[in-house]
Amino acid sequence: MKSKDIRQVLDTFDVRPSRSLGQNFLVDENIARWIVEQLDIRPEDCVVEVGPGTGALTEHIAPLCRKLVLVEFDARLADYQRTRWQNDPHVEVHHADGAEWDPRRLFAEQPVKFMGNLPYSAGGAILQNFLSSPSAVSRAVVMLQKEFIDRILALPGDDAYGLLSLRIQRDWVPRALKTVPPEAFHPRPKIDSTVMLLTPRDRKELPPFDAKLMDELMRRCFSQRRKQMHKQLPDTPPWKNVAASIGAAETARPEELGLSQWVNLTNAYDTNPLAAIAQKDDEIFDVVDEQDNVLKQATRKEVHAENLIHRAVHIIVFNKNRDCLIQKRSVRKDRHPGVWDSSAAGHVDAGEDYDTAAQRELQEELGIEDARLIRIGTLPPTAQTGWEHIAVYLAGYTGKIHFPAAEIEAVLPLAPELIDHWIERRPEDFAHSFIACWQLACRYFSEA
Repeated sequence: MKSKDIRQVLDTFDVRPSRSLGQNFLVDENIARWIVEQLDIRPEDCVVEVGPGTGALTEHIAPLCRKLVLVEFDARLADYQRTRWQNDPHVEVHHADGAEWDPRRLFAEQPVKFMGNLPYSAGGAILQNFLSSPSAVSRAVVMLQKEFIDRILALPGDDAYGLLSLRIQRDWVPRALKTVPPEAFHPRPKIDSTVMLLTPRDRKELPPFDAKLMDELMRRCFSQRRKQMHKQLPDTPPWKNVAASIGAAETARPEELGLSQWVNLTNAYDTNPLAAIAQKDDEIFDVVDEQDNVLKQATRKEVHAENLIHRAVHIIVFNKNRDCLIQKRSVRKDRHPGVWDSSAAGHVDAGEDYDTAAQRELQEELGIEDARLIRIGTLPPTAQTGWEHIAVYLAGYTGKIHFPAAEIEAVLPLAPELIDHWIERRPEDFAHSFIACWQLACRYFSEA
């Protein structure tokens, strides 16, 4: 769109750019085209654009992707976008706040890429909403005021370094691509803007850690960033020991610690008994026949290496909103690493019965001790189930959960219909055994 076209849209829909909303509309068509090129859009992609405004970026995005989701806060501009794309079924327009719009539906639309010319006042909240782990987004290109981007890129020792820097850098690798001058916008802002590319950080680059606990500890310490941080941390373990283990001075302030030090600090204060305990190859399981009769015992390593028939439990948990909790398996798991699975699942130990194993796994993996379990059926051992007899359980739970970072990367509450759509589009995102358990649960509900 040329500058005159953008001004015509603003006049037609009676939009007067709002300083409080950070409405500075990009009017340089060459820059708009270049920004979209940085997103590397493929025909199979779903692209989410937050704050499309008059559509300077949108018109270049739309022809390239499978689906385009526009989230616009200004009701008048959302009406314009609906009018503009009313005959194009691959474009969805939502009149909503980008900081509050629910991005969970995007998991069923992967691969997803994110684009936004974002206002300074809401940029952090919008990025946190769409890019916090777990996120469906695989690549993002955003434009914000240069000062804001500088805060994201800042490193320990920089005045701009803080919570925003750490929260973004924990999950993403940010890179500034281009400075955009004020004359590229209408109305002209007083300072430059920066275009930034965000690509996912390799999960194996850092040790497993509890992201929620890390957020809590960072908020405590950065609330008084000029004070020595030990005054804001838990009493145990002793700060003196933690500081020595992460290579920090006992007098350290929060802005002096790098990302890896913050991760190690988080693990030092993680009270989950299984936080640092990954799966063990020497665990002992019962080896059984096709009728589930015990034949002998063997280690986890032997059972998996030889595809021996053994036992497992899967528990599917629903919260008070009737969303199902699904877990993302750690990338360090020996089977199905990094994919989505049942709320809690695990092997039945040698000599253990299914019900006891289900209660134990629910407590170990989600910290749930008081949920009533309903056993809804058993799946036979097949290649799809990993040669496991699987007892499947349902549970409801309304409290908080706490999972061990060494085992589980994230837990996501999702409506059943979204899980159905996601499995239909991308079954490869799930453990094979979960799909079989989910189908069993769906049959149970349909017959109830």
